[in-house]
Parts: sequence; structure tokens; C-alpha cells
Amino acid sequence: MRYISRIFLLLLIFHAGATHTSWAGPPDDDAAVQSDSAQAEVDWTELDEDDQELEVWDPIEPFNRGMFWFNDKLYFYLLKPVARGYRFIAPEPVRESVGNFFRNLAAPVRVLNSLLQGKGTVAAAELSIFMINSTWGIAGLFDLAPDDMVKPDAEDFGQTMGHYGMPSGFYLVLPVFGPSNARDAVGRVADSLTHPVPSPFYLKMKPLEVAGIQTYDTVNELSLDKDTYESIKQDALDPYLFVRSSFMQKRAAKIEK
Repeated sequence: MRYISRIFLLLLIFHAGATHTSWAGPPDDDAAVQSDSAQAEVDWTELDEDDQELEVWDPIEPFNRGMFWFNDKLYFYLLKPVARGYRFIAPEPVRESVGNFFRNLAAPVRVLNSLLQGKGTVAAAELSIFMINSTWGIAGLFDLAPDDMVKPDAEDFGQTMGHYGMPSGFYLVLPVFGPSNARDAVGRVADSLTHPVPSPFYLKMKPLEVAGIQTYDTVNELSLDKDTYESIKQDALDPYLFVRSSFMQKRAAKIEK
């Protein structure tokens, strides 16, 4: 069990904050996370039947289904109980401030990828929000950016590669992180080099320190999440196919913006 937990923590090192689908595992119906990104972040309620029928290249489906099963069990038997316990002892305003802090911390990833895509206005907006929240917002704990300030969607390196025409490649389900594809998996590694926590160029933290911080970020996100993975499992004929098509549809839409 100790060996499995160490693997779980090490995998989280590569999680780059707000860039993805935050964790793409099943959300809690009571809980709630601000979806940025996500790696992440599929708004299941906006999808219709046509979205679910999207054709996706999935040559390693048996492997992906195995990882989908693993992530499902990991969520229900480990992450969900921990997040519920954390939600019980930490007031919601505290958890929201923690979420603000981690999103603010990932600003370098979003600013850099906005610049790489030639989105100067988006980069400027991200930088302005970062400066306001890092100072007046006390290191990002409070989101004090004006309500009328446009808060752009998060950009990541997977989107940057897609912006320049790189295809998504085959569908891939990552352990712990959930749905991805070949292009986005490479992008995740690139983003981890520019995120202050896992990057060896910023804080230069030890692997276990990084894992601990990223684990806390993940648990905090799950404690705030209000998505209903349980309803997806109940209503969808095949939850794996629904999540696969939903994720690919959402990523394609982000790149087209």
C-alpha cells in the first residue's frame, strides 16, 4: 500500500495546476472545483448527443479502459473520502482561497502559452490579473481582479501545439490525471517545466515536497467540485465513451478559439 501511495504522489508531480483538466477523475456531487483548465475541464452539462458520437482515434482502448477503471476506483476509494474529510474541517472560504492561490501560481504557464499563440491581449489580461492578485490579493489568496476585467480561458502547451496545426494523436487515459491524448500528454510535461512548483528552474523543490503540494491542490479542488460524475455513470450507457468524446470535443473547441 505504501508503494502504491508513493507512485500516486510521484505522478502528481507532473500536474501543472490550472492548465488542464485539473484532475480528470470523477468529481463529487457534493463537492466543487473551479474548473479552469483542466486538463482539464469538461463542462458535461453543455454536451449533447452529437458530441457523444464524435469519432475518436483510440487504438489502445483496452489499456485506456483499464486506466479509466483504475482512476474510477482511485477516486471513490481514496480521493473522494479524503476530499470529504478535508471539506468537513476546512470552511468553504478557506478552500476557495486555496484554489485561488494555486490558480494564481500557475499564471506563468498561461501567460507563456498565450504569447506563444500570438494572443497578446490574452497574455496581457492574464499578467494584469496575476499582478493584482499577487499584491492586493495577498499572494493570490483572494481574486480581487475587477469584475469587468475579462478573465480568459486557460492556455496550455497542448493547445499551443494544436494552434499550430499539430493533430491530437491517439486518445490516452493517464493514471490519476484522466483523459488526454498524445499531444496533450507531451504538453503536460512541457507545462510542468514552466509551472513554479514542479519546474526545476523556479523553487527547486524536492520531489516529495512537490508531490505533497500538488496532492493538496488536488484534494482541495475535489473538495470544491460540484460536477456529477455519479450521474454520468448512472445515465450514460458507456461512461468511458461519454468521457472520451466529451474531452476530445472540449479540447478541440478550446483550440479553435
